[in-house]
Amino acid sequence: MRYLRLFLIFLFVGALILIIVSYDAKSHNWRTASREPVGIAPDPAITPEAVIQVYGARAFSWRGYFGIHTWIAVKPSEAMSYTVFEVLGWRQRNKQPVLVTHNSSPDRRWYGNMPEVLAEKRGEGVDALIDRIEQAVLDYPYDSEYKMWPGPNSNTFTAWVSRLIPELELDLPPTAIGKDYLGDNMMALAPSGAGFQFSFYGLFGVLASDIEGVEINLLGLAFGVDPDPPAIKLPILGRINLAKQE
Repeated sequence: MRYLRLFLIFLFVGALILIIVSYDAKSHNWRTASREPVGIAPDPAITPEAVIQVYGARAFSWRGYFGIHTWIAVKPSEAMSYTVFEVLGWRQRNKQPVLVTHNSSPDRRWYGNMPEVLAEKRGEGVDALIDRIEQAVLDYPYDSEYKMWPGPNSNTFTAWVSRLIPELELDLPPTAIGKDYLGDNMMALAPSGAGFQFSFYGLFGVLASDIEGVEINLLGLAFGVDPDPPAIKLPILGRINLAKQE
């Protein structure tokens, strides 16, 4: 056990040093950073079926060392465009609601950072899920509040929707800082909508579910293990799969 702790500490520190050393400040000018689509979302012109996708990408600038930004995209059956739901913290400075709904490409880079699909549902029954997502967005309690740490932030929003739509089976990675923020509540479903979670304002807590496995939250940083498929979850590094690749 002692050697395992030393190994994890070494891994954590090594990853942090690697990220800092490889950081290129010139590529992180928000005015010039790419917001171009990367081509991983189904083309609405040739995809008549309903689609839900949850995306995540490393946050902009130094925040990307530690966490990701997440958003939700939906396309009802026969629709020719996607609707994207996300929380944008900068809007709070202008006294605007931080929760926004817009029609745009769902798979755009997040200020230069490559997006990743965290969950996807397509086809039969998905239109009904989209209706429920739209209602969950309307019911989000922090639409005018934003705190980068420990929340509420973009990941708090995505977790809020996921708890209400467990059919998404969303396993937010440990880098989704803010997913464990529950406001004044201390008990809730895990962000996947399965299992349970205890959290003290997103700072300390524990969760267990069939989807996320077991996680411990310390000052907003998540550490965990997932038995199926086997993986460990670490801050900065995210999910590290332990299953043998075939």
